[in-house]
Amino acid sequence: MALNRRNRKASRLGDAVFSRLSLVASLAIIFILVNILVILIMQAWPTLSEFGASFLWTSDWNTMTDEYGALPAIYGTVVSSLLAILIAVPVSFGAAVFLTEIAPLWLRSTASFIIEMLAAIPSIIIGMWGVFVLVPIVRDPIQKWLGNAFGWMPIFQGNQLGFGFLAAGIMLALMIIPIITSMSRDVLRAVPQSQREAMLALGATRWETISKAVLPFGRSGLVSAVILGLGRALGETMVVAMVIGNVYSIRFSLFSPGSTIPSKIAGEFGETLPGTLQMSSLLGLALILFAITLIVNIIARLLVWRMSAVKMGRL
Repeated sequence: MALNRRNRKASRLGDAVFSRLSLVASLAIIFILVNILVILIMQAWPTLSEFGASFLWTSDWNTMTDEYGALPAIYGTVVSSLLAILIAVPVSFGAAVFLTEIAPLWLRSTASFIIEMLAAIPSIIIGMWGVFVLVPIVRDPIQKWLGNAFGWMPIFQGNQLGFGFLAAGIMLALMIIPIITSMSRDVLRAVPQSQREAMLALGATRWETISKAVLPFGRSGLVSAVILGLGRALGETMVVAMVIGNVYSIRFSLFSPGSTIPSKIAGEFGETLPGTLQMSSLLGLALILFAITLIVNIIARLLVWRMSAVKMGRL
């Protein structure tokens, strides 16, 4: 009896210690997040007080006159990220459906391992591959063909240099395809087998089963995968900086060079003196990117919670 009491006391002590450590770890994460936000606001305050909200929609970036605006960087970030999503989503969903519904068992594990390995490749290596391999391909034949076939559209006009929004969008798509594919595959795996069997029992084809039973059941999870991929695309730095051209202007052609928030910060941060308005403006860009990324991740988390609630309700 005494031994059992000692064991129970030791177990309760261990539970209490584990609970406290978990609480400390959770609070530490929250503290780090809040600390990052506070530091960014403090460092960006000179720019915020100097330009106010106009910092968001002005296009100047003149170090001689200390005039700075974030609009070209925001525009480049949004355009390149949305282009990456447009390219990556069909490929990722197609790969996820193939791996979960069509591929033979011996191929599923191999293909899944390769996809996960792509996500582990350092971005600087993918960026170098993009400069030496992808950019020449984008210049000719992709931009050449798009210019000849759709040159009447403003987004496909301009010099065909290879570097620009189109190359950046393709590179970002390559970066986020493994993420979206892996998450989508896990979501589709979680669809109950009874959903498929019920459709097949009603005489549905394989495609009808996938489109009407599998994909609708995992809709929220698939949207969450896309949003998390978008979050990765918004914050990617080196890959974009190496292929986008780094021209701080707003141009509507996908062939044109541009700039994003991460590439602008990476390109100038090391050459900017601390305490200057230029440094504060770069940190203002970082604050904008932090806010955008935080909003994207909050939306993704809400969608995951909604998906879990729907599944629990159906069960």
